[in-house]
Amino acid sequence: MAFKINAVYAGDDQVELTHGLSGSRLLTDLPPDNGGRGRTFSPTDLAAASVASCVLSIMAKVAAREGIKFEGAAIELEKTMAEGPRRIAALTGTVRLPAGLTAAQRDKLMACVKACPVSRSLHPDLKLELKCL
Repeated sequence: MAFKINAVYAGDDQVELTHGLSGSRLLTDLPPDNGGRGRTFSPTDLAAASVASCVLSIMAKVAAREGIKFEGAAIELEKTMAEGPRRIAALTGTVRLPAGLTAAQRDKLMACVKACPVSRSLHPDLKLELKCL
């Protein structure tokens, strides 16, 4: 399925993105470590946010199918950049699942990390490590 995102340079190191289906808009900014001011998400921040959002979305679908209460689940992710070439080197963090899950339920939900099409699309050298709390 093809999908369009429109990107327009808005000036002052910012790019305005428009979602093709809904018309929703957001701005990106360069991060301070790359000469920007970090006023909002950078492009690499969006890549990290996409991984977190994708994993939680897949987990929510599995939880709904399995009858697992999933509200309140969360991911805290830290992005580490590398130089030469500049790229995301690592995404590390924690997954907080709702209390009261069995070990089998937790394992089934954590398996969703590997099913995420966003993380599968990233460079194979990128270290992705999510631990469950």
